[in-house]
Amino acid sequence: MNTRNRFAGLLAAVMALGVLALPITASAQSLGQQSSQRQKQKNTWRNLAYGGAAVAIYGLLKKDKMLTLGGAAGAGYSLYRYEQDRKSQSKIDNARRYGRYSRRR
Repeated sequence: MNTRNRFAGLLAAVMALGVLALPITASAQSLGQQSSQRQKQKNTWRNLAYGGAAVAIYGLLKKDKMLTLGGAAGAGYSLYRYEQDRKSQSKIDNARRYGRYSRRR
C-alpha cells in the first residue's frame, strides 16, 4: 500500500510538472514562432496521453481501479488538449499561408 501511494504521488507530481512547464506563447511572437511553439505543446500533450494510457494499463494488470481510472482520465484529458492545440496550430498555419494578419493591405 505504501509503495502504491508513493507511485501515485510521484506520477501526479510528474504530470503536474509537465503541465506547469509548458511555456506560454507571447503575443509578440511571429506566426511561425507561434506555430512552432504549438507543435511543441502538441507533442507534450501527446506524450502525457501515452503516459496516462500506460498507467491505465498498469492499473488493469494490477487490478487497481484507482490507477486504471486515473490513468484513463489523464489520457483522455491529454488527448482533448492535444486536439485543441492541433486545431489552434491549424488556424495559425492557415493565417500564415493565406496572409491574414499580413502588413500588406
